[in-house]
Amino acid sequence: MEEQLKFTCLHDFHLALGAKMSPFAGYDMPIQYTSITEEHRAVRADVGIFDVSHMGEIFISGPDSEKFVNYIFTNDVSTLEAGQILYGMMLYPDGGTVDDLLVYKGYIEGNFLLVVNAANTEKDYAWILQHAEGFDVKIVNDSDNWGQIAVQGPNAEEAVTKALGFAVASKLDFYTFMNVHIADRTMFISRTGYTGEDGFEIYADPAWIREIWNTLLEDNVTPCGLGCRDTLRFEAGLPLYGHELSPEISPVMAGLSMFCKLGKEEFFGKEAIAAQKAEGVERKVVGIELQDNAVPRAGYPVELEDGTEVGVVTTGYRSISLGKSLCFALVKKEYAALGSSLFIRIRKHTFPGIVVKKRFYQTNYKK
Repeated sequence: MEEQLKFTCLHDFHLALGAKMSPFAGYDMPIQYTSITEEHRAVRADVGIFDVSHMGEIFISGPDSEKFVNYIFTNDVSTLEAGQILYGMMLYPDGGTVDDLLVYKGYIEGNFLLVVNAANTEKDYAWILQHAEGFDVKIVNDSDNWGQIAVQGPNAEEAVTKALGFAVASKLDFYTFMNVHIADRTMFISRTGYTGEDGFEIYADPAWIREIWNTLLEDNVTPCGLGCRDTLRFEAGLPLYGHELSPEISPVMAGLSMFCKLGKEEFFGKEAIAAQKAEGVERKVVGIELQDNAVPRAGYPVELEDGTEVGVVTTGYRSISLGKSLCFALVKKEYAALGSSLFIRIRKHTFPGIVVKKRFYQTNYKK
């Protein structure tokens, strides 16, 4: 039976703009409007907007909210002040990744907003409910009542300020957010990003998001699809769930153990992560630069010179910003050191590469 795709609150706008649409995370989403290359370059040089209304918003409140969020989340929310944001993961007992997410603290005093990956929203919500026994908390999946726009690029602050008509963006530090209340409406504005550039996220009711989207378009901000969102995050060394993180790929394997705070009280999956950090892991996610123009793609084998398979590509592109063939790959730990020589098999041929740092592009966050 064919899956019934959902639409975001901006779906008709994408169609009117002639966007190339494709299923993603259960939604009919824009992949590109003009070209991935043109949209990618607009974000790197100027400013672009993305419809990310498919992302999940799960709200956690109640007397035990902080204790509970710290139990299900790898990072330490007790270190946050209201209005701050943390990145981290939720884990299975064996250290595999349920999801990676952002936690917003204090949209109302003592309450938390969890922003989760669109494909995982229902799974995450069920998993959170499953582990709430014994905690005095209220958990609400309110995803259908929120739209979200991401505004990214070196001119994002100016674009957001002009579109909203009030100067909130300039007041935000990296990984912070503010609430805006106008009449009976509420908006959250945060400064995080998923492109390696300065950027903002605007959360509001769907009707308000439609208004803001149109205002940004009228101000000549470039609409961008999920195609360049992936090329941008990849260049910046950022993981995508299902590729660099998964139930089979732990934060330690992904090189993200700094977001797992072993010094805090018990959290779900802590023992597994502690063991992995102490004993090491069998496989690691690395960056590879190919010494050729061939384009590596997810699923391509990683081999030694003699043809022995030692890993698999998780994401790969011909970098738009850097003009290099690059990939992330999950490889056996003994071949994960910087400078190691590896080969990517692309159909009948292999192409030499070298292990490099995963952050391929010099990021430009405003810190």
